[in-house]
Amino acid sequence: MRILIVEDDEKTATHLSRGLTECGHVTDQVRDGETALALVLEGIYDLVVVDRRLPGQDGLALVRQLRKLGAAVQVLMLSAVATAADRVEGLRAGCDDYLAKPYAFAEVAARVEALHRRVDRAPVQDVLQVGPLVLNLRLRNASRAGRAIDLQKREFLLLECLMRHAGQVVTRSMLLEAAWNYDFEPRGNIIDMHIHRLRRKLDHGFEDALIRTVPGIGYRIG
Repeated sequence: MRILIVEDDEKTATHLSRGLTECGHVTDQVRDGETALALVLEGIYDLVVVDRRLPGQDGLALVRQLRKLGAAVQVLMLSAVATAADRVEGLRAGCDDYLAKPYAFAEVAARVEALHRRVDRAPVQDVLQVGPLVLNLRLRNASRAGRAIDLQKREFLLLECLMRHAGQVVTRSMLLEAAWNYDFEPRGNIIDMHIHRLRRKLDHGFEDALIRTVPGIGYRIG
């Protein structure tokens, strides 16, 4: 999943980001609700992990705005304010889950996975298929004509982006957003290098290439 962490304490945010990245997720960090709102409305996040107490606009106000504007992103709120009444208020504001501080990271990871499973119950979200190419989002594996393909995390995210837009041109900027942090500074032709490696894995042993280059723009699959 692509996760936005909204936390003004840098140490806490870094700890969450590192742990969730090690669990296989792509994470971004911001310190305030206004920036978070603008990023979430771009539609690139699956989950927002938000602290209730933020500078300026607090976490609850952020969640209420997201729901008012129709954002379907899932929200896990972390808060030192965690009486039963506080949790009820958070859930009614639009949070999907509410976890009290202090917490163990293992519980955060478990709640994130539970929210992921809740979204993934629809079969269309479990598996993407383009011709003989199959990408299982739940099991995190890929195959072509029944042959398993071993993908690195970035390769998996790039392929997922391409397959979600099968038949359409996917720009390099879209691919960069799908597989790296929004503030990542790309070096050289990093997208082309990863696509080259991905192609070699997908096409090994087959005559036809699955990913096609659209000169000056990006790539297309299907």
